[in-house]
Formats: sequence, C-alpha cells, structure tokens
Amino acid sequence: MSVEFGKGVRDVLKQSVIKEDSILVKKIGPPFVKVCGRFSFLNEYLPEDRDPAYAWSVIFFVLFLASAVLIASNDNIYPTPSVKKVCIHPPNASRILLPDGRHLAYHEQGVPAELARFSMIAPHSFLSSRLAGIPGIKTSLLQEYGIRLVTYDLPGFGESDPHPSRNLESSAMDMLHLSYAVNVTDKFWVVGYSGGCMHAWAALRYIPDRIAGAVMVAPMVNPYEPRMTKVEKNKMWKTWTTKKKAMYILARKFPRLLPYFYHRSFLSRVHGPIETRLALSLGIRDKALLEHPSFEDFWQRDLEEAVRQKNAKPFVEEAVLQVSNWGFSPADLKVQRKRPGKGIVHWIKSLYGQTEEILAGFLGQIHIWQGMEDMVVPPSTTDFLQRVLPDAMVHRLLYEGHFTYFYFCDECHRRIFSTLFGNPQGPVVPEPEADQSPIQNNDGETPDTILGDTTTEEENVSCVVNSDKEEEDYID
Repeated sequence: MSVEFGKGVRDVLKQSVIKEDSILVKKIGPPFVKVCGRFSFLNEYLPEDRDPAYAWSVIFFVLFLASAVLIASNDNIYPTPSVKKVCIHPPNASRILLPDGRHLAYHEQGVPAELARFSMIAPHSFLSSRLAGIPGIKTSLLQEYGIRLVTYDLPGFGESDPHPSRNLESSAMDMLHLSYAVNVTDKFWVVGYSGGCMHAWAALRYIPDRIAGAVMVAPMVNPYEPRMTKVEKNKMWKTWTTKKKAMYILARKFPRLLPYFYHRSFLSRVHGPIETRLALSLGIRDKALLEHPSFEDFWQRDLEEAVRQKNAKPFVEEAVLQVSNWGFSPADLKVQRKRPGKGIVHWIKSLYGQTEEILAGFLGQIHIWQGMEDMVVPPSTTDFLQRVLPDAMVHRLLYEGHFTYFYFCDECHRRIFSTLFGNPQGPVVPEPEADQSPIQNNDGETPDTILGDTTTEEENVSCVVNSDKEEEDYID
C-alpha cells in the first residue's frame, strides 16, 4: 500500500509540478540541467540497467537517512549536561534585631564568645552571603588560635532585611551593633575579601575605636577613586573584561538598567560558572581551582543563599556603592597628626602650649594580601593602597590569583593567622571560681558564730590598753 501511495505521489508531481511548462521547472530546470551535466561522469559508476535520476535519488535519500541516525546516536552517546536549578533552602540563620527594626542574619564559627582570644567579623563580597566567611577554614585551626569568626548577611542578602537607604556609614553601624549583640566586648579584627573590603574600609573609617586590625585579601577599591593616578587606573581597567567594564559604567551612569542584566544571569534561577556570572577574567591557577568539585559545591550553595530573596535591589545597591563617592578615601585612614586649626587665635594658643596635636586616622594594623596573578583585582590596586597607606603591611603573593590564596587553602589560612597572632595559644582558659562554701569542722559540722563573742581589731587593741593601765594602777 505504501509503495502504491508513493507511486501515486510521484505521478501527481510529474503531472502538476514537474511539467515542462510549470514555473518551478522554468526557474530551476536550466541550472539543474547544467549542474547535472557537470557531474554526468559519475553515471559511469552506476549499473547499466539503472536510470541515473532514479538511482541518485535513492542514494541521496539513504545518505540523508543514515546521517539522521548517526546524529541521533551521537546525542545518546554524548548527552548534553542538564541545567542545575537554584534551590532555595529553608531559613536557619541566627538573627539579631537592630535599633531601626531590621533583622540581621549572622553565622558563627570557632570557639565560643567566653573562650575567644581573638574575635573576627567578616562582611561578604558581591554575590555572596554569610556562609562565605573564610571559605574552607577548618574549625580545628580556629580553635588552635582561639578565634571566633562571625560572618553576616548584608542588607537584602540571605536572611537579612533590606535597608531603605543604605550607605557605607550605615554598613559600619550594622557591624558595630552586631559586635555588641554577639557579645564581642573587646576590639575585633575585620576581614575583607575582594568587594567585601569596601565594608571593611568603612569600618576603619567610622568605628576605628572598635577595630583591633584589618585583614584585606585582594582588596577592591572604588575604580573611580579620585586619588588614583591615571597610570594606576589604566592598569586596573585593562585587566577587566568588556562586560565587567560595561557593568561598572552602567552602575555609575544608568543603574536602573542593572536589574535587566542581573535577572538574565545570577537571578535567572539556574546555576552557571562564576566567571560568566561575574564577567571575570581569570588566570590559570584560578581556573584550575574553579574546576574542583569542592569549590563548585561551595559556590553554588553560597549563591543560593545570596539570591534567597530573589530581589535585584540589594545587588544594584552594592554595585552602585562600589563606584559612587564613598564619603572618604582609603588615604584618609593614614595615621597623621591632626593640625590644631587655622587663624591667629590658634597660632597664639600654640605659642603658649595650650594646644595638643592628636593622631588622626586608623591606628591599628592593616595587612593586605595580594596575588600577583590576580586579574580580578590587579596588583596595581595594591600599589595605590601602599602609596596612600605606607604603614600598611603588604604581602605580595607570587603565582597566586584571586581565589587561590583565600579559598580552601589550609596552609594559607595558617600563614595569615600566624602573621597576625604569632604562635597559637588556644582558647582563653577561664579562671576558677573562688570556693564560697562554709568551713566545716573535722566532724563535718559547721561551727556556729556567736555575735557577742566576736570582737573587732580596734576592740582588741582597746582591751590590751585597758588591761595594762589597770595593772599599773594595781602596782601603784
């Protein structure tokens, strides 16, 4: 039946479409005949009893069918990887209530508050969350140095409530309130990584009395920092991808367009490589680290927590803060003597020694770790920081990239702690409480105290004096 149907279709085509006076034959016929004439030598390879037109049509049909089968089989052998969707986990963070009514989510690692020898607070970078902290840090290392590490979600990230109009000063105040809420009564160290260093700089500027020191790894600064030289800016910008440059320009000039791009990338509810999500240009060692399964699992879980609220506004705020006027410059943290003032009155007071020079800036330690193969935060950024902060201790890391010295590197974490704190001393040993139990006799009974038999030292002295006086009177 199928053969008869095919013959019928062929006859219809011959009588209607392939007629000599049809438009199709008039248009395609002459070129087709010309091409067939050039390949007519191939007919010599066909059997003599076969019509060339029929034989070649069969050959091409079989070739098409075989190609389709091979393509389908290749798809089965090499299946396309399935797209992994973003999973939103149930809320489980500890939260504090801030004075303005907002909640701030945080995460603790290391030793308890009462045993902490050193306290660290770490704001996270862009497209991250409180789960980041120091990625891959071992609890045993924190306990060895007696460190308590507290990380928290920035407003609108993770489980923290958004801020209606946040800036870097409000970011520093959030860190201050968090420190008191989690019982960090002494000074603490602030840990900044990449874009999170923006909030670490703010802490050094607005709450310097609460900061013992700063740890900066691949510290990002404002790419439009006015105190940077033209050469320093050019070295920074030339290492970035075109897309990353465009994102900075949009954040500075047209921030309302950013949600469109964010919803098409990391807010699209599907996972993707970190270098494409953040438009990063990476070195060889960074690319090798990103391919490690532990890094991929960590990155995906951290991303899922960061985009929990599915709102682009906090990410836009973070991007705009990065390129806007911070209200201060890292150069303002330089330790310098504050001038008493200007004018003849201050000059006269200075002559009589009535004015005192005071130190301004951040007086604690600032340690900067910079990978020399970092293409996300290039070494020229640290060159600028070292120029404006000559007291900062810069550790240049040969062959290290943007991620390799901070993510999943036990030896690197140990070197950082040993640089800051010296030899590990463990947690603080609590002092034993004084024994307040009553004194007992040998028979186990507590002696009764009779108030009448108890005398003070002054009464004893008085008794001795009176007895001597009576003895003298008696001799007389």
